[in-house]
Amino acid sequence: MSATLSYDVTGMTCSHCENAVRQEVEPLTGVQSVEVDASSGALRITVPDAGSVTDEAVLSAVEEAGFEAVRSA
Repeated sequence: MSATLSYDVTGMTCSHCENAVRQEVEPLTGVQSVEVDASSGALRITVPDAGSVTDEAVLSAVEEAGFEAVRSA
């Protein structure tokens, strides 16, 4: 059963921002799908199970794209 991990990303303003985040997060091992919404600052990642991708890996990938993120509830 898959799980969804949610993050709040600050600083995204447009589709280019969304694409930058998506390009860094999608290649992470265990990531099945990525949804990014600049208007709400939301990043949602679908993974096989909650432990298959670490928060540290996701936050580092978002930082590589030039943004900051925190895990949301």
